Amino acid sequence: MHLENFRPRSKLVTRATPVERPRFSAFDAHNHLGEPFGGGWDKKPLPELLDQLDAAGIVRYVDLDGGWGEQILNAHLDHFKAHAPERFLIFGGVDWSQWAEQGNAFPAWAASRLRVQKERGAEGLKIWKGLGLQVRDHNDQLVDVDDSRLVPLWETAGELGLPIIIHVADPVAFFDPIDDSNERWEEIGAHPDWAFTSPPFPPFMHILDGLANLVARHPNTTFIGAHVGCYAENLGWVAALLARCPNFHVDISARIGELGRQPYTARRFFLQYSERILFGSDMGPDPEAYRIIYRFLETDDEYFNYNTGEIPRQGRWHVHGLYLPDDVLEKVYFGNAARLLRKG
Repeated sequence: MHLENFRPRSKLVTRATPVERPRFSAFDAHNHLGEPFGGGWDKKPLPELLDQLDAAGIVRYVDLDGGWGEQILNAHLDHFKAHAPERFLIFGGVDWSQWAEQGNAFPAWAASRLRVQKERGAEGLKIWKGLGLQVRDHNDQLVDVDDSRLVPLWETAGELGLPIIIHVADPVAFFDPIDDSNERWEEIGAHPDWAFTSPPFPPFMHILDGLANLVARHPNTTFIGAHVGCYAENLGWVAALLARCPNFHVDISARIGELGRQPYTARRFFLQYSERILFGSDMGPDPEAYRIIYRFLETDDEYFNYNTGEIPRQGRWHVHGLYLPDDVLEKVYFGNAARLLRKG
């Protein structure tokens, strides 16, 4: 039998607690509305989207698909923000491809475009994982996450009060050899472009150390480390950066598979840093996916699938609920994002 046909059914007798809506209204601080991650809602009727969010108890939604060109950003602002201004926040981005054309002037140019995006209505900046992995300067040299030339961009974001959601590394196993010891073997097999084996790519910790340097260097700029600070497999490392840098926060998007297989450590992490953790799904406006996350955060259910497919998408394991107290849930679901993004 091939592994792809293996469908084990657990014989554990455990409780399954349905959670249809979050205990508190939820602010999704990390999600998408375009293609390929958000379901292409920029081409669908807005009332259908609002119905989906209402069904899931989502009262605020950050769309990270505003992109770097004003054409994409304007389209999302006009389609979502203009018709439901209190519901949506649209983040802009950086057009790294312009570095070849702008040369040494690129950092100042990127900062100037960020000002334009803010004037148009962008409420944050999204840095995608290309930085540190693929972005190259005008000399065709790979750009590190903490490249000092980019200081104008980060300082401008701080000056404008725009939080930066930054995603600079995928799961650690994506950087390992693709062999029989790699716990993400199936996932990488389905998405070979997600493999960043080092070499030729930089080592995982080189990228993460660059992130830590960047955050520490700009204390007046708010950084939100996507996917539990880009290192959900090592909450000790993330906690150390949170302790060192008050301007650093994390979201939990697309990482309950990692958090839920270390429930004791994860629960301590949530309790200690309850004011620095933001709710997010990264799964598009999918009520079923949201309900799994609610169950994970609110119940003490044991050993359940962490996504909507029959086979867990990120690895063949199940997760355990964290059973967080109400004061922590309120901050994680809504309060922290409302404070950082000024949307109470």
